[in-house]
Amino acid sequence: MALYVQKFGGTSVGSIERIRAVAEKVKRFREDGHQIVVVVSAMSGETNRLLGLANDISEEPNPRELDVLVSTGEQVTISLLSMALQSIGVEAVSYTGAQVCIHTDTAHTRARISHIDTDRLRRDLDAGCVTVVAGFQGMDENGEITTLGRGGSDTTAVALAAALKADECQIYTDVDGVYTTDPRVCAHARRLDAITVEEMLELASLGSKVLQIRSVEFAGKYNVPLRVLSSFEEGPGTLIVAEEEHLSTHNMEAPQISGIAFSVNEAQITLRKMPDVPGIASRILGPIAQANIEVDMIIQNIAIEDERTDFTFTVSKQDFRQACRLLEEQVVPTLGGELRGNERIAKVSLVGVGMRSHAGVADQMFRTLAAEGINIRMVSTSEIKISVIIDEKFTELAVRALHTAFGLDAEPREV
Repeated sequence: MALYVQKFGGTSVGSIERIRAVAEKVKRFREDGHQIVVVVSAMSGETNRLLGLANDISEEPNPRELDVLVSTGEQVTISLLSMALQSIGVEAVSYTGAQVCIHTDTAHTRARISHIDTDRLRRDLDAGCVTVVAGFQGMDENGEITTLGRGGSDTTAVALAAALKADECQIYTDVDGVYTTDPRVCAHARRLDAITVEEMLELASLGSKVLQIRSVEFAGKYNVPLRVLSSFEEGPGTLIVAEEEHLSTHNMEAPQISGIAFSVNEAQITLRKMPDVPGIASRILGPIAQANIEVDMIIQNIAIEDERTDFTFTVSKQDFRQACRLLEEQVVPTLGGELRGNERIAKVSLVGVGMRSHAGVADQMFRTLAAEGINIRMVSTSEIKISVIIDEKFTELAVRALHTAFGLDAEPREV
């Protein structure tokens, strides 16, 4: 008998028929004698609908009230799935994040899990009951409802698997595994049998929408076996493993690149003609950090003759306006400079542990993009990834060209 934490995303529970199909899948695992904890997202489109209501009321909704509102989406799903399980003879009980004691910090809309009390869950599991838990949400030290940010249900699932020491955390979604890139953009994308936590962490952080980055961080930190599977078809999915295991079972000398990630949720901010003095980066980014806005890529140009420099960085599009306002209010008046922004950019990234033993990856990437007439605005590298910022309109062209150039193409899949 194994203990599985199974997470089903919004598409997987997007209708009553799909909720019933999930119930049947869970029942099969339960009949095989396994203990099951199910984590669910809101039904497809529900969170966006709730956010739309909030934005109709206010341009900047109060974060506490926003958490109270959007957390209701998952509560609908846990109730419906529990009812569906009960209707086919499976004992089940639903819990909100607060009821199951998922404790978080106090950062509304972006909370982080601090710890989980598992006593209640273990009692239910030992009694043969399937527990259905609302993803994406928890409770802070003051008893306030908090949410974990978009995609937070993945994090809930992996955190529960870590706390319960589950045998495997299974993430069910609308794709049958992790692909070399988004199959909707590149028809030649192929499913990976296995990928390292390190590679998956890079892909998730760089725009791959299969898994949320914090869930991968949890899996790596607590050594949680993680598998991505399809809700709609049978198959082995993609196993996300420690690098040592991956190296022992797969030929890592062959591929330079495991996958190509991209994100159009990027915005570029440039402060031109800033003083080239020690501490300038801190003075620019300090207000951004205090507002809990994450900064991604950063470039500071070499000072020109009048000891002025250009400072450029990227943030998510949802944070773009707030970041610009903070700079206009707190930085430009004291340091001078010209503020410029660009929301029509994209980030395209190559990821692969094979980069460590293969030279010339960056050169091949740059030559491939140049051959397609694509200009590079920014570059960022690490040991196993190379990211570039390009104009958003070239995103799909860049992904397809790089996918072919690095030998990732498979035979076109039949539709």
